[in-house]
Amino acid sequence: MDLVIGPLDLPAHVDEALAVQAIAFGLGPDEVAVRRQIVLRHMANPGARAFGATVGERLVGFVYGMPNDRGHWWSTVVQPYLRAQGNEQWLDDSFVITELHVHPAHQNRGAGRALITTITDTASQPRSILSAIDTESPARALYHSLGYQDLARRVLFPSAPRPYAVMGAPLPLLRR
Repeated sequence: MDLVIGPLDLPAHVDEALAVQAIAFGLGPDEVAVRRQIVLRHMANPGARAFGATVGERLVGFVYGMPNDRGHWWSTVVQPYLRAQGNEQWLDDSFVITELHVHPAHQNRGAGRALITTITDTASQPRSILSAIDTESPARALYHSLGYQDLARRVLFPSAPRPYAVMGAPLPLLRR
């Protein structure tokens, strides 16, 4: 069956999406419960939107994001790291990719690329920012191929076991 990318009513499909994230990111039930409340809160923000990747009726990937707000928790954590690198301006007039996950059985088939380009193509902001685990990985390789550059590395989030990189790209994203 073919992969279909389209708008996703994330609050209505939060459990399906978090099941994908749990498998893709290795989350336990307690972490999923916490993230469920975070996702629902995020989706209430102005400009928040989500897209899903489906095969038949099955959700196999999703992305969601929103215009950045310096008052949001994520921005307050990354701001000092960005300031130290001279990149604090990236927090203004940016669209944040909050989460992007694809089920491992459907990775390396273009789903992540299609999801992130679809959501950023609908952004009115001139640039996009995101955070990713700070290691060379297929996810970071994808982001680099789309034009994202490292803005700050070794970013530590409370309770996260590994450091993250904050990345930014002008919009529209690069195409192959």
